[in-house]
Amino acid sequence: MTDGIIAIVSMIFAYIGAAIILYGGALTVFKTLKYEIKKSIDLGYSNIRRDFTNKIVFGLDFMIAGDILKTIAAPSQADILFLGATVGIRTVLGYFLTIEANFEAGKK
Repeated sequence: MTDGIIAIVSMIFAYIGAAIILYGGALTVFKTLKYEIKKSIDLGYSNIRRDFTNKIVFGLDFMIAGDILKTIAAPSQADILFLGATVGIRTVLGYFLTIEANFEAGKK
C-alpha cells in the first residue's frame, strides 16, 4: 500500500518537473518569436535564455525528488546506483546551468 502511494507521488513529481520544463520551452519559443517580430528593447536573448535556464533547473529539482521517492519504494542496490548516477548528472547539469544563468544576469 505505502509503496503504491510513494510510486504515485514519485510519478507526480516527475510529471510536474517535465511540465515545468515544457512550459519553459513553450514560453521561450513565444518570447523569441515576440522578440523577433517586435525587436523589443525590454526583451533580449540573454533574458530569454536566463528564464529558460531557471525553468530547466526548477524542473530538474522536481525530477530528482521523484527519483528519490521512487528509490525509497524499492531500494535495491541497482536502484540506488542508478539514483546516484541520475542525481549526480542532474545536479551537475543544474549547477552549470545556474552558473550560466548567473553569468548572463551579471553580464547585463
